[in-house]
Amino acid sequence: MLCGFSRMRIHCCIDGKLFSSLPPLSPISLPSPKEIHLWYVIPNEVKGESLMNKYMEILSPCEIEKVLSFRRDELRKSALLARALVRTTIARYQINSSVTPKSIKFRNNVYGKPEVDWPCSYNWEPPALHFNITHTSSLIACGVTINSPIGVDVEEKERTTKHNILTLARRYFSKHELEVLTAIEDPYIQQQEFIKLWTLKEAYVKALGKGFSGAPFKTFTIRLGSSIGEHFHPSQNSSAEASEIVVDSLDNTENLTSNWQFMLLEFASSHYVAICTEKDVKTKGDCDNNPLKLTVWKTIPFVEDSCVSGTDTVLKVCGLR
Repeated sequence: MLCGFSRMRIHCCIDGKLFSSLPPLSPISLPSPKEIHLWYVIPNEVKGESLMNKYMEILSPCEIEKVLSFRRDELRKSALLARALVRTTIARYQINSSVTPKSIKFRNNVYGKPEVDWPCSYNWEPPALHFNITHTSSLIACGVTINSPIGVDVEEKERTTKHNILTLARRYFSKHELEVLTAIEDPYIQQQEFIKLWTLKEAYVKALGKGFSGAPFKTFTIRLGSSIGEHFHPSQNSSAEASEIVVDSLDNTENLTSNWQFMLLEFASSHYVAICTEKDVKTKGDCDNNPLKLTVWKTIPFVEDSCVSGTDTVLKVCGLR
């Protein structure tokens, strides 16, 4: 909880009495069509009332109203950081000299998924940039791609549930997924596999742009393993990187969907992060020769950025090679 992060103090900032020039963001090139950029922030590491006020400065009036609507300090902070992360992440790409964190506008699709609402200009064509935001109380992440829709979900590894794991699986998961979970005898492993599966399914519906209401979890199966349907646990495979994840519509194996690419990661030994992207139709032919690349940054916007790709902070559980 951030001491002093109160409604009164924020209103003073919005009134303009505390406005200050914003520090520059480190510019970065747009991801290639076969690349995913992932930026994340740890809320507990973001401290200082002046920094929170800087984040408030770049929000729209509607976003400010939404942030202030939360009663608890930690929820207001999480909402503020999520919006600040999205705005500062998109602005880093130097897409247009007039694009700043504060100037970015958004619109929602019919299912409520936010998209960038680029300004119209006769001499500038905006990029086909896609993004998706996900958060828990302890980690907030934003994924970015070009040309391909993306869905990202994060869950704490030690997440607890009010109901029995199999009770939840019967309610939300497909028959095949329930059978796989039921076959796991160890309660802890069963819980971990449930969380991984939930995270992958969430990322998929977010990539579709439909959300849970538009694509209920029970209407599709996530099949994970070196041989589809044979293994669910990445740990059972001799090589985690060789694992494959595909979507099976309504448990009909004739309708296996190969148009989506998945990656399941472990962050800082404490979180699972699932990423789902649609294969770029322009580069489908060289998918095998040019595997998807992932670059991950840990950030505190306006303060520091650190590339953590290839470190022990980010471990691949399974997915694309």
